[in-house]
Amino acid sequence: MARILTGVQATGVPHLGNILGAIVPGVQLSQNQDNEALFFIADLHSLTSKKDADFIRESSYAVAAAWLAFGFNTDKNIFYRQSDIPEVTEMTWYLNCFTPYPMLGNAHSFKDKSDRLSDVNAGLFTYPVLMACDILMYDADIVPVGKDQRQHLEMTRDIASAVNHNLNEELLKLPEAKIDNRVMTVPGTDGQKMSKSYGNTINIFQSDKALKKEVMGILTDSTPLEEPKDPETCVVYNIYKLLATEEQTKAMADQLRAGGYGYGHAKKDLLNLILDKYKDERERFNHFMENREILDKELEAGAEKARAIGLPILKKLRSKLGYRV
Repeated sequence: MARILTGVQATGVPHLGNILGAIVPGVQLSQNQDNEALFFIADLHSLTSKKDADFIRESSYAVAAAWLAFGFNTDKNIFYRQSDIPEVTEMTWYLNCFTPYPMLGNAHSFKDKSDRLSDVNAGLFTYPVLMACDILMYDADIVPVGKDQRQHLEMTRDIASAVNHNLNEELLKLPEAKIDNRVMTVPGTDGQKMSKSYGNTINIFQSDKALKKEVMGILTDSTPLEEPKDPETCVVYNIYKLLATEEQTKAMADQLRAGGYGYGHAKKDLLNLILDKYKDERERFNHFMENREILDKELEAGAEKARAIGLPILKKLRSKLGYRV
């Protein structure tokens, strides 16, 4: 059985892009009987950019509620909050001491901000080491990553190799990356990639009224209602086809090409599709957010399972480094 591990950023309520690009495929991956999945909410990572306690707390609950609403099985798999296992920060210190400065200086997470060093905190600089610890502490076999995260996985392997070499023992398992080039790119309301940083997201979990406002605000051109329209250049259609059946997708494309079917009609059809397709998930999400003790119970149980895997590895590392176990 392969142990799959992945971290989920706690950056607010997951939007449609997160759902289609990460949550749905992640849940499907966890349902494979040949896999054991460890999924965690990376709330410690959030502190590199957010110092707002309410935001971090609410984001963690929202992420947990979304994953559970979409059917992540916590009986078969492990789902936990990173900060519920503070020992990860202890192990991160040990790994820091095996990580060369130039490696961190070349990390994308640092280089992207290296021209604004006043914005770079030590946590951001050592971010890849905490990420490595998240993986190595739990003996992960496979880590699903996007192409932009490949470097961090390679750094994790390098850090593990350095520890093993210096301690003359294969103590830390070298994980393999699972890079899916088919990861879905979901257009936002302005046609760019859907991202909170662009302010172009669709939050399916909000009220019907607020969701309608977002959908009706999708950017379109000025083609009159009666004239034919090109579906492939229509942002509404390009979002719709990611959610719809082939029959529904063809129907909207045909209507756009025929004319007499305006962008307002298309937006209403998209809204109705979202409301219908995600009716149960929206209800479950709201139930969890209104009963957070359920989320705490699930995450605490997951943390205990994860700790049972991680602590023996940490203790062995402590011992090999000369510290009292």
